Amino acid sequence: MKSAVETLSPTRVRLKVEVPFEELKPSLDTAYREIAKQVTIPGFRKGKIPPPIIDRRIGREFVLQQAVNDAIPRLYVSAIQENKVEPVGQPSLELPDEIVDGADLSFTAEVDVRPEITLPEYRGLEVKVEDADVSDEEVAERLEALRERFGSLTTVERAAGENDHVTINLSASKDGVELEDERTAGVTYKIGSGAALEGLDDALRGMQAGESKTFRSKLVSGKHAGEEVDVTVTVESVKEQQLPELDDEFAQLASEFDTLDELRADLRTRLERTKRLQQIPEARNQVIEKLLGQMDIPLPENAVAETIRARREFMSRQLDQIGLSWEQYLQSEGQTEEEFAAELERDVRENMKAEFVLDKIADAEELTVSEPELQYAIAQRAYQAGMDPNEFMRQIVENNQVPALVREVRRQKAVSTLVENAVVTDASGRTVDVRRIQPDGSLAPEGETDSTEQAASDAESGQEGS
Repeated sequence: MKSAVETLSPTRVRLKVEVPFEELKPSLDTAYREIAKQVTIPGFRKGKIPPPIIDRRIGREFVLQQAVNDAIPRLYVSAIQENKVEPVGQPSLELPDEIVDGADLSFTAEVDVRPEITLPEYRGLEVKVEDADVSDEEVAERLEALRERFGSLTTVERAAGENDHVTINLSASKDGVELEDERTAGVTYKIGSGAALEGLDDALRGMQAGESKTFRSKLVSGKHAGEEVDVTVTVESVKEQQLPELDDEFAQLASEFDTLDELRADLRTRLERTKRLQQIPEARNQVIEKLLGQMDIPLPENAVAETIRARREFMSRQLDQIGLSWEQYLQSEGQTEEEFAAELERDVRENMKAEFVLDKIADAEELTVSEPELQYAIAQRAYQAGMDPNEFMRQIVENNQVPALVREVRRQKAVSTLVENAVVTDASGRTVDVRRIQPDGSLAPEGETDSTEQAASDAESGQEGS
């Protein structure tokens, strides 16, 4: 086989392949064997029909076509390996109109490829992250939230006010027609939380048990999401929350600590650790953004279009599962179709650029993925999917997704290399040594640093604790 590559653009090539007829013999033999298994000819057992009989009864042309169909994928792979082509997506093949018996086979394949990338200096990039300092107000807010968890609710015979808990029934109508699937009953809601329909808090303030009120609002979920409707709320009961005193007794009730001061100190430590963990993905995002901002990377347009199509299909399946149409989803997000499409394309392009650059850095740094690293990645993704790790592993092997997972882990290691070699400072101008940040958000002693990869993964998947 002979092959040559022609560059059509920075992201697309054409492969020209010529194959001597003799090299098609293994595929011809396979074609004869498969046809012999599938056809019935009197006087011959299935699978034992001689090729000359198949030629006379089925036709040599049919066998040749089957052989070529079998050979093309293998020949294409050989051609891209021979020419060191890194394809992105599926090729567009141009085959001869007629397969001539005994003649050499020629065909072409056009395919998107990764662009050639020249990396700028990627070590020492300067980025800034938020402070990890915790204010007294933040500790007080966390303490108040803990206090509310241990509070009790008492029914009161008065109008509802801020922070009261009410039990309500809700219904909605549009143009005078009640929407049957928008009725809910016995819902407990805290006034002022802003966690429900717009306008609900204002409607509830001043209402007493047994009263009803109607207000205009926009539904945020369900098949009528984004639509303006008339919402009727009826108050069943009003309850006032009684909070425990903030003292040592409360600390003993709500935690393992004996004193309130010890509880406050622990909450401050937890908040600090959470903020430190957040500095890692913050630094990562900024360092990638800064690096990409220094580069002009052409993208394979067919691959971009295919990724956009796949993302849309995935979102459509998700919306179908929750009973939302595209129009309702866009209304709930406050976006037009054009705005959504522009945002999706922008995200796809930026993600693809980042993947190309991180793969290049992984190559430059000669990064590899060890068996324990792969097992950790599998366990983490299985945890996120709520699956048994062994079952998750079985599925990714069956679907040939292990190479993609290995590439993903290499990219994470490339990101860690970028972040660990960046100059990171916080908003107050202090140096942040991200290598010292441990998976639980604590700081390793000076000189005892490790990769930020696991800490960043834990921060993103919410495993750091708070």
